[in-house]
Amino acid sequence: MSMSVMAEIAAAVLAAMAGGPPVVTATVVTSDVAGMHAGDKLLVRADGTQIGGFGGGAIEAAVVAHARGAIARHAVETVRLTAAGEIVGDRHAAAAIDVLIEVVEAPARLLIVGGGHIGRSLCRMAAEAGFSVTVLDDRPDYANRERFPEADAVICADFESALAEMPLDQSNSVVLVTRGHKQDELSLRCLVDRPVAYLGMIGSKRRSGAVLQHLADDGFDAAALARVRTPLGLDIGAETPEEIAVSILAELIMVRRGGTGLPMNYRAREQGTGNREQ
Repeated sequence: MSMSVMAEIAAAVLAAMAGGPPVVTATVVTSDVAGMHAGDKLLVRADGTQIGGFGGGAIEAAVVAHARGAIARHAVETVRLTAAGEIVGDRHAAAAIDVLIEVVEAPARLLIVGGGHIGRSLCRMAAEAGFSVTVLDDRPDYANRERFPEADAVICADFESALAEMPLDQSNSVVLVTRGHKQDELSLRCLVDRPVAYLGMIGSKRRSGAVLQHLADDGFDAAALARVRTPLGLDIGAETPEEIAVSILAELIMVRRGGTGLPMNYRAREQGTGNREQ
């Protein structure tokens, strides 16, 4: 691969990391296919255009198609293909090639509405997991740098006015963990129609159901209300603020990566017992 192509790929990767449209790099890891070598690389954009290549043919076409599909999953994965471009799982398949697929994009953005104990724990854990975190609260004692040193931004402002001014899109996840159902409802009214990747609200089934019913009675779109995850998080029996934060973060990652939320223990799944001991 020429230096000019490598430089073009590097420039596209840096632009994506800086907030531009995501791109996917595909790198040959191992190859038993003639003419293809470890280290060969191409870059794919969401529209299917590319920089570099694997010499055309079935393998390149299959890699480009798979790379485009990986964008929605924010994936980092290795795929194995035959010389005919068929993706296989057999590690002993003849004339095969292993390709590392990596989606390159700016960090996922998380807006935490509410600076209480759960918000503080979630901020710390989400930052560790690679999210760019913004925290919003209307109380100076709860929205400050000393309380949220891991956040990229901490905003102390009225919930409604601040949320109305925020540019939110599919790169954003939003979690409502305010101090009460009144603040949750006010915030949800500002957010329910926004095109975010994830919108979740804390609360009991009764409390969150009442909030959703209020919005439905006021004419908010039923489909938009159905997308609100509430009560939010995965069912892991969480009780403490730290445990609840783990539950929320697990669901955020599951939605972002396209996971199932099932236990990784395949034997437990087959037996239908989850992670519980018998």
